Amino acid sequence: MDTTLVNALREQLQRETGQPVALVETHISWVLLTRTQAFKLKKPVSLPFLDFGSVEARKHFCEEELRLNRRFAPSLYIDVAPVCGTRESPRIGGAGTVIDHVVRMLRFPDSSLLRNLLVEDRLQPALLDGFAQRLAALHVAAEQATPVSGFGSPDSIVRAATDVLAALRAQGDDSRLATLAALDTWIREQGQVLRMAWIARQQGGSIRECHGDLHTANVVLVDGALMPFDCIEFDPALRWIDVMSDLAFLTVDLKAHGRDDLAFRFLDAWMQHSGDYPGLQVWRFYEVYRALVRAMATGLGPRPPDGEARPDYLACATRLTTQPEEGARLMITHGLSGSGKSSVALQLLCAAGAVRVRSDVERKRLYGLDPLARSVALGLDIYSAQATRQTFERLRACARDALLAGYPVIVDAAFLRGAERRSFEALAAEFRVPFTILDCRATPATLRRRVAERDAAGTDASEAGLAVLERQFEWQDPLEADERALAIEVSTEDTVDIALVAARWRAATASR
Repeated sequence: MDTTLVNALREQLQRETGQPVALVETHISWVLLTRTQAFKLKKPVSLPFLDFGSVEARKHFCEEELRLNRRFAPSLYIDVAPVCGTRESPRIGGAGTVIDHVVRMLRFPDSSLLRNLLVEDRLQPALLDGFAQRLAALHVAAEQATPVSGFGSPDSIVRAATDVLAALRAQGDDSRLATLAALDTWIREQGQVLRMAWIARQQGGSIRECHGDLHTANVVLVDGALMPFDCIEFDPALRWIDVMSDLAFLTVDLKAHGRDDLAFRFLDAWMQHSGDYPGLQVWRFYEVYRALVRAMATGLGPRPPDGEARPDYLACATRLTTQPEEGARLMITHGLSGSGKSSVALQLLCAAGAVRVRSDVERKRLYGLDPLARSVALGLDIYSAQATRQTFERLRACARDALLAGYPVIVDAAFLRGAERRSFEALAAEFRVPFTILDCRATPATLRRRVAERDAAGTDASEAGLAVLERQFEWQDPLEADERALAIEVSTEDTVDIALVAARWRAATASR
């Protein structure tokens, strides 16, 4: 490919700044990096999924890139600037003949990319929680596609996946042909299994104008928060997608990097703010598809420097097509307010690859409240007997969706009433999956201290204060003998051995 223009631009920027200018190349663009800014020049290429062949097309897609990415990263994207002059002597801006365009951005250090934070083990997991919350809000605010648009139709979803497989076969690595054939069979089978689920999501408003390329190299830490950038601008069909497909790109990249724990933590935080438990039915398919997309993209791009390892996305896709041996199972938590149920459940879902449903969150969702909203301040009584019945109906519905999708499920609630516990034991029996009770305990003094501190901080979804705790001491229904036989008892006075708890949960699954 002729690199005259980009090399001349690089030299011009070096003369203007008096400093070296780095060049980063992908399969569809060049990015010139000064000390403070980045200039993205689209390659004049025509590929099966895009056409940047003309100056007019590149200008259009530069403008689209600016418009679309300002939804996610308004502080990073500055403008679209013309490239004037000649290919041998170009300049950015000014008068003269316009020969191309660049997207101008603020530069950030490569060390701030989520990919590098992950590889170098510098990622604080709490950053993913905040990002998941913001991503869920962006998905809610994004424009919905109408069913007649064709976006998100079952046929288009399967075709997109098989097209990627065809592109991978065309890369000419014969050693992968058997693997690709097996994946092709799985994708076509799932296309039949998931057809009605996809139609329901298309008609239910789950197809929205998303990011479309949400892997770890397209998320950056800016001012203490993770921010997505570089979304898909060149093909509407690649960004008008199921929100679950958008989410799956990031979770599968975390899994490909060996961090299933962070993938399930990110899913958990996103679910708390989206409530999209029906989407779990299609999540695995989208993760497989997204892993194949990453395998294709890494094959198209420049070869990595010697010694630099890349995740094996094809192996990741294959692993995801195989159901885990333990499969679906159901756990409920049990314990008084402040007993550490939510803290242990969060650690356990990361260790076991499970889906959590939180009563404190779902109770508020029934009233249209965010997880951290305070119902008392709004004059709402969300703890009435009727509200509690509705909350447990919601918990059962969410747990049912997750079990149908084949995932282990943790229902995070106090479960102090025997009837509530029996209801979920019956749900497990309906699905013929193991039922386990995570029985969390702490001393009364510890419970009172934790509840008071949590109430003062206001950073947790629970609104159970000291008055609620004191009432719980009086009316809880202790576990009966047969329930104790199903229980894993943990004291949260000291550090809980999560690996041991996860192993005991899996052992219960294997024995039933």
